[in-house]
Amino acid sequence: MNDRDEGTAAGTQTLADLQHWTWVLGKAQQMMLEHGIHTMGDFPPSDWEKMNVPGWGDPGDFVRASADFWSDTMKLWQRFLDPATPDTRGERPEHARDKRFRAPQWREEPLFDFIRQSYFLIADHMLKGVDALPGMDSRQKERIRFATKSFVDAMSPTNFAATNPQVIERIVETRGENLLKGLQNMLSDLSKGQLTQSATDAFRLGENIAATPGKVVHRTPLYELIQYAPTTETVAKTPLIIFPPWINRFYILDLSPEKSFIKWAVDQGISVFVVSWKSADASIAGIGWDGYVEKGQIDAIDTVRALLKVDSVNVIGYCVAGTALAATLAVLAARGEAAKVASATFFTAQVDFAQAGDLSLFVDDEQLAVIESLNTDGYLDGRFMAATFNLLRGRDLIWNYVTNNYLLGEDYAPFDLLYWNADVTNLPGQWHLDYLRDLYRDNMLVRPGAMKIAGERIDLTTIKTPAYVQAGREDHIAPAESVWKMTEHLSGPIRFVLAGSGHIAGVVNPPAARKYQYWTNPESTESLTAFMDGAKEHPGSWWPDWREWIAGFSGGEVKANGARMPGSGRRKTLGDAPGSYVRQR
Repeated sequence: MNDRDEGTAAGTQTLADLQHWTWVLGKAQQMMLEHGIHTMGDFPPSDWEKMNVPGWGDPGDFVRASADFWSDTMKLWQRFLDPATPDTRGERPEHARDKRFRAPQWREEPLFDFIRQSYFLIADHMLKGVDALPGMDSRQKERIRFATKSFVDAMSPTNFAATNPQVIERIVETRGENLLKGLQNMLSDLSKGQLTQSATDAFRLGENIAATPGKVVHRTPLYELIQYAPTTETVAKTPLIIFPPWINRFYILDLSPEKSFIKWAVDQGISVFVVSWKSADASIAGIGWDGYVEKGQIDAIDTVRALLKVDSVNVIGYCVAGTALAATLAVLAARGEAAKVASATFFTAQVDFAQAGDLSLFVDDEQLAVIESLNTDGYLDGRFMAATFNLLRGRDLIWNYVTNNYLLGEDYAPFDLLYWNADVTNLPGQWHLDYLRDLYRDNMLVRPGAMKIAGERIDLTTIKTPAYVQAGREDHIAPAESVWKMTEHLSGPIRFVLAGSGHIAGVVNPPAARKYQYWTNPESTESLTAFMDGAKEHPGSWWPDWREWIAGFSGGEVKANGARMPGSGRRKTLGDAPGSYVRQR
């Protein structure tokens, strides 16, 4: 019998604990209520009326708005004090599958079961209260809801040693050494200004990550162009250029060999090139739309065309690089050079930012001023953007590691995706601000003629290039509804595919993994809802579907020799893949 069982059998200790925690929880609820009342007093009556929030103009409204909360609270207390009291509400499915509370102690031990249910009760009512706020536009309400949800996630009892049964047991088992190890982990993270999510010494660029064989065949102050060595005797005549997002390292598409989209595409008989963007420093501080379109994407397209002596290329744009790719296609169309691109594939990319998701909540004049103040020598430290993206999924990407690595003192597990996630890049400051203003705030890209890039007025409706548009059903960065809007602005033939999972896992899903699913619909539909109503679900990865589609733009087959073999043509190479820019910090 362990110590916990002995305490339960003794009876008196259990009663003392019950009395203590009853007082603590009751006091906590009292403090929350008192805080709410005092907060009301901080606003003059005129402000209450302007905000039109229940209870801030009429104390009676506060009482009525609290009735459901206190009713549910009393029912929970009754079940805790008398376990025979039936639970008429039942547990909500999202609560039952919440990974934070999967340890059996959260349900088997009455005290922690009470703490868990109390947390869910308070969290649900806080979010319900936001939804009920009148007199606010939808954007304002979404910002309040996001802040409330972030607060709710931060205040989870799993995040505190005194209310997490696993942490308490670990303290007993290790005699507190887990807290010392956790403190060491926390101090290390504070010193580098970034949360650690994976073992930092488990991966080596060019060896077990970003290891697909290739050569750097072109270098500019903005990017390196990597050409990968073919693995088949013949390859598609039309090569493929991949434009990854410049806010991350390119090797999200070249993780471990089993997950690498680049390796898979090479093995499919495609001549693959990828752009590796330079992490910003003072030398490229002034670069903007013109730079990333003209000196970045168009320069890479022309370089590959000249190197392989082909008329056109296929291109992929991932996330923000897909947004820029749409601008590039519009520039080429305006110049009468659209034929340089045979097909365009968009991975979770947006052009219409009217429904751009939670990230748009961070974009207003005040937030932009803060970002501008963070610019150092004309560029923005990549750790700022990393923290922002982590905050969008704080429960999984922040608090999960606070619990495991700070409280439990766990060792960091090796995970290539999280290693990549922490490998941040700096951003040109003015370019980042322009991107946020022009797109997230003002949504200019979809207004014909509103933007001038590389000397051309941008009109997405002039783009007739065949397009493959992939979205993620659970994408929190580029929501599927927002990605869908691309189909409403481009004029060429479009194949839209909705993949299971989110912004990363929905893209990096090799067929061998046999994970998730994707949906297609051959019919022309006017909305994502209509698309799903008639869609067919396919198990596994969408990559083979894309391979079948892009085969129609392959231009036939050629032997994989000469310039198709990096280092064998007349052009000198500049080193092995993954190149030097990916290593710069």
